[in-house]
Amino acid sequence: MANPTIRRDNLGTSPGRLVTMTNLDKLDHLLVARLREDARAPVAELARSLGVSRTTVQSRIARLERAKVITGYSVRLAESFEKDQIHAYVMITVGPERAAGVSADIKRMPAVRLLQSVSGAFDMIALASTPSVREMDDLIDAIGDLEGVERTTSSVVLSTKLDR
Repeated sequence: MANPTIRRDNLGTSPGRLVTMTNLDKLDHLLVARLREDARAPVAELARSLGVSRTTVQSRIARLERAKVITGYSVRLAESFEKDQIHAYVMITVGPERAAGVSADIKRMPAVRLLQSVSGAFDMIALASTPSVREMDDLIDAIGDLEGVERTTSSVVLSTKLDR
């Protein structure tokens, strides 16, 4: 049976070519960028802004979803809500062979929005958001107290200069 993500289409990729973020054409990248700005934008609005037909946009979105380039849509919170939140990056050093357990524990913390494994002086970086400084302090302490965490270093966000 053929791989379902490999297909022939007439939307700018070569026949039989695997659709990935690295081989999307310019229109695909522009469409993904517009969807990142507003995932709920109507197809007609997307088509107008990209200078193509609604059918083209619908077909492109369907193809990107089938190929798992687009795997879902998320909520973007209002700036008025976000500005009242405390945001911090928590850099985490983990003991040998402890990354999986620490990751599992952090995933259960709803205030942590993003957890990434990184190279360099730290093993992981978490992006956290809380309603108050006190709650951020408690969260950072909770991360530091996890079994397997050797140390944390935190940076509270003062302002956001760009958010795409």
